[in-house]
Amino acid sequence: MSQPASSPLEPARLHAFVEGYVQGVGYRAYVIDCAARLHLVGWVRNTWQGEVEVVAEGPRQDLESLLNLLRKGPPASFITQVRQAWETPRGEFKRFQVRLSG
Repeated sequence: MSQPASSPLEPARLHAFVEGYVQGVGYRAYVIDCAARLHLVGWVRNTWQGEVEVVAEGPRQDLESLLNLLRKGPPASFITQVRQAWETPRGEFKRFQVRLSG
């Protein structure tokens, strides 16, 4: 039996890794701004591998919008790939913030 399609308003969790020229170009600030406009909660951080990692929760349609914005990036960035996974939301965040590099 197949599962019903999820509603665009159903809560979801996006876990993404953004590759390319994404550190030192205002990418984390860009993600914070995008998440705030979309009323999402979660976090963003640089990784030691030179990527930017994003975990965000909110309505699936707003997370899809964030994913499209992650692929675009701020003007000084150059995105080569965005790897993403859809997860069950945990409800652990109160706001969207920058985390220490990991």
